[in-house]
Amino acid sequence: MKIAIINGPNLNLVGKRELEIYGKVGMDEYIDSLMNKYANQEISYFQSNIEGELIDEIQAKGFTVDAIILNAGGYSHTSVSIADAVKAVPCKVIEVHISNIFAREEYRKHSFLSAVCDGLISGFGLKVYELAVLSLK
Repeated sequence: MKIAIINGPNLNLVGKRELEIYGKVGMDEYIDSLMNKYANQEISYFQSNIEGELIDEIQAKGFTVDAIILNAGGYSHTSVSIADAVKAVPCKVIEVHISNIFAREEYRKHSFLSAVCDGLISGFGLKVYELAVLSLK
């Protein structure tokens, strides 16, 4: 199975920012361990702080992989354009959030992506990425 993990803004700072929410393990370290653990899956990883680059990546990967695991970060709550990109691709898309977005600020409780994704996993720390991989098997 081909899986693309696509991360949005500020997720490059996981392990450095708000440790009480996002934990101490860096994203690159975690993704490397996930790829090693699921070496039988073809997993690619992309991160950008730029909305248009995320849309380009969703459009590029969405026609060549079986699934996208998408953490659009703050864009989840603001971007109709990313939601439109998700709707445009034929592969499965699983929305993930490291924190429990429903237990945080009011504006985080709405995601433009949830209605167009195949599933949502939130609140289990970095484990959300592995849970998404497992949900695709």
